[in-house]
Amino acid sequence: MAGTNVEELIARGIRAVNSGKTSLALECFEEAVERRNTPANWSYLAFCLAKERRQFDRAIQLCQEAIRKDPQNAVHYLNLGRVYLQAGSTKDAIHVFRQGLLYESNSHIEAELRKIGLRKPPVVGFLRRDHPINKYLGIVMKKLRLR
Repeated sequence: MAGTNVEELIARGIRAVNSGKTSLALECFEEAVERRNTPANWSYLAFCLAKERRQFDRAIQLCQEAIRKDPQNAVHYLNLGRVYLQAGSTKDAIHVFRQGLLYESNSHIEAELRKIGLRKPPVVGFLRRDHPINKYLGIVMKKLRLR
């Protein structure tokens, strides 16, 4: 990959991440970071490190640094959320995904949240979710579009 320019390398890495080929993406972003040290490259490299090498602490640090340098880029939140999912921290991932959506709409973040399968809280909070009152109130409120 020594002969390719940085933009091609980054584009190839992003395509690889989006198609699930994180080992190829890791190679691309390791080289891209050496050539152009940007928050976006750190963020993608971090996800690849978590996915391929299970280096969660380093990946989280890279993503958080990318967010500190460029806080309004939803891609950084997407990658940090994916790192948290790889690390088994779904609650943190959901929180980060929602933060990213506050800055801009991102179809990849929305897809990750759909995969997780978020549920709304029960209508009556002190009753269990499967209690008949919660169950039927939820159905009625959904049909009335109040929920």
